[in-house]
Amino acid sequence: MKGNQELIDTLNDLLAGELTAINQYMVHAEMCEDWGYTKLHDSFEHRAITEMKHAEKLIERILFLEGTPIVSHLNDMHIGAEIPQQVNNDHALELDAIRQYNEAIVLAGQVLDYATRDILEAILRDEDTHLDELEELQDQIEQMTLPTFLSTQN
Repeated sequence: MKGNQELIDTLNDLLAGELTAINQYMVHAEMCEDWGYTKLHDSFEHRAITEMKHAEKLIERILFLEGTPIVSHLNDMHIGAEIPQQVNNDHALELDAIRQYNEAIVLAGQVLDYATRDILEAILRDEDTHLDELEELQDQIEQMTLPTFLSTQN
């Protein structure tokens, strides 16, 4: 099925965001593992795996719409040198993703591609969950103080 080119381009922009998130989360996960923060490692890694599934769905949809998935483009990554920076950088990444998905959902509706809109809405729900998880971490760091928070992450 030949899809709307503007929507295909938008899906490729979303794909670049997902591929960027995968890399950023995996680096943060491995840094946490190296520092001995197993719970944080698992949290970051789980988010990266979810983003991989999002990338897969976007690639499938782009191909279905007879577009070419662009997997060689990444957005700027922001790797945090310390845990609070990592969480804050990932939070900013998710906020941007949510904004982009909301805009893409509107576009999909405008071009009457409701199947793509459904896919994007499902991904958006996951991104909302990611944002909530990151905000919980930010709150815990603030309320417990960083040393106490980190002592709970082994």
